[in-house]
Amino acid sequence: MDGTAIIIILAIAGVVTVTIYVLKGVLDQLPDLFESARKAREAWEQLTKKNDEAPQPDETEEQPPPAVVASADDEEPPAAA
Repeated sequence: MDGTAIIIILAIAGVVTVTIYVLKGVLDQLPDLFESARKAREAWEQLTKKNDEAPQPDETEEQPPPAVVASADDEEPPAAA
């Protein structure tokens, strides 16, 4: 009878240990799962978003200066040789 009780105690401890190990493995994979789900949702929103609007430049990007074109009246005529 004593041997049977020890075997039962060891079996229960083994089952608990394996359950905890499996649970830890699943919980360690959840952040990657959530990150993948977020990326998939963002990709789907981009795919289904209407592109009627022109893309707006980022506020942090520096805008190029406007091009200045000199008119023909401002130029001096070529010098005669």
